Amino acid sequence: MSNVIQIRGIIRDFKLGQETVHVLKGIDLDIKHGEYIAIMGPSGSGKSTLMNILGCLDTPTDGTYELNGNDVSKMTDNELADIRNKEIGFVFQTFNLLPRTTALDNVALPMVYAGASKKERAERAGEVLTDVGLADRMDHKPNQLSGGQRQRVAVGRALVNKPSIILADEPTGNLDSKTSVEIMQLFDDIHAAGNTVILVTHEEDIAEHAHRVIRLRDGIIESDIHQK
Repeated sequence: MSNVIQIRGIIRDFKLGQETVHVLKGIDLDIKHGEYIAIMGPSGSGKSTLMNILGCLDTPTDGTYELNGNDVSKMTDNELADIRNKEIGFVFQTFNLLPRTTALDNVALPMVYAGASKKERAERAGEVLTDVGLADRMDHKPNQLSGGQRQRVAVGRALVNKPSIILADEPTGNLDSKTSVEIMQLFDDIHAAGNTVILVTHEEDIAEHAHRVIRLRDGIIESDIHQK
């Protein structure tokens, strides 16, 4: 199976006053289409920085990053925004929903940036909300939804443009244990449908859902284990 992600020699430095902090120290990583991966590591290990680079939210100081054969490490901000919208679906711990907007319109938002018609947006967003179990909540605003339902809306928004990768940053961090189980079942289903899923988590029970666990420590990959 071909690589959806190939990174070589990724270095990320940050300037703090007179000092340079070396956060990522030469990461090599291949991720194949359809993999289910958890990225783990203690605070300060570099996992959030790596996620931001994988998600095209940040660019490396040095090294190359190919996403579906495109070298994104050299792209402009506008090109990165375009790639993000088409290729990557994000799910965040804090949901990041627009508060005064219905579930349907929140899910449809990435399609606005992709230039889809209003009819296309409504149809596709409706499909996706049905898939994530919210067919009866499309007209509800976030404050009318439970935490689990809000995360389902966020998952729907991540799926709406049919991206290559679903990138989830601590997706159960704000949820109780019962709701966490339901959301992880949803990620399992998304993976089973053929999506590449990358979870960033510090919770071992969440990482158990993934088929491969990559552990970072001090800016390097400490271990990379296939567990299923």
